[in-house]
Amino acid sequence: MSAPTYASLLPPSWKRVVQQWLEEDCPSFDWGGYVVGEAPRSATLLCKTEGVLAGVPFVDAVFEAMGCRVAWKFEEGRMLTAADSVPGTPAGQVKVAVAHVDGPTRNLLLGERVALNTLARCSGIATASRRMLDAARAANYRGIVAGTRKTTPGFRLVEKYGMIVGGVDAHRYDLSSMVMLKDNHVWSTGSITNAVQAARRAAGFSLRIDVEVQSLAEAEEAIRAGADVVMLDNMTGDELVACARALKAELGGEYRFLLESSGGITLANLARGAHLDDAIDIVSTSAIHQSTQHVDYSLKIDH
Repeated sequence: MSAPTYASLLPPSWKRVVQQWLEEDCPSFDWGGYVVGEAPRSATLLCKTEGVLAGVPFVDAVFEAMGCRVAWKFEEGRMLTAADSVPGTPAGQVKVAVAHVDGPTRNLLLGERVALNTLARCSGIATASRRMLDAARAANYRGIVAGTRKTTPGFRLVEKYGMIVGGVDAHRYDLSSMVMLKDNHVWSTGSITNAVQAARRAAGFSLRIDVEVQSLAEAEEAIRAGADVVMLDNMTGDELVACARALKAELGGEYRFLLESSGGITLANLARGAHLDDAIDIVSTSAIHQSTQHVDYSLKIDH
């Protein structure tokens, strides 16, 4: 039995969006394509900064739609470094031949920018995710590190995919994946208890309920109301640790719940051990996919 690949996670509908990307990038005449013509050529996909390779199935789909073939030299999830660079690369620089692409010259260039943009973004998120997870493990944290739903509209599948390749938990994928009750839900229903009870009536047993709280008292109310996860929002340092430990000590024997730390979590403060304690089950952050530096790729026609 072959080992599963990350591409096996993707839903059957995902390739439709690739055609939309291509149509957006070339809505009318392909002037450059006229110049180069249809002669078959090969091209090398180069990685020019260190990072985790992620986004392989999206690149495959782009070039498949163009009638081209991609041959990868590295497995998805691999951290590409200067040590992988082609011979002759100057010291300290990165120039990794990640894949070779074959097909009609015009079609190679039609798919080029769409493929590179997607690969760069997905790899950037995977790289930030890997570094965040590594920092947590280096600080002896054994809980869950997760990304948030603060993703780019229309591009969520790629961004969540990058998180998974990078090794972190993708948290909830969308509004239907888990019930998350935030301050607006509580204010609209009158109390945390009212919000949790209403959610449970509709969601039943199969969905977890995650409640955002601002204090120890609110956390206690959420747990007693039946919350599965309690998000200690924007709590830091001693306040966060004291609150989490108190909840586990007071209610951990009677109720089953997870504690989540969220809000303002970055690689820098996580590496210092902030937000990390045995009482915290989940650390969630948007730092791995918002304002994340892309991994630099280019496609060069072989000559």
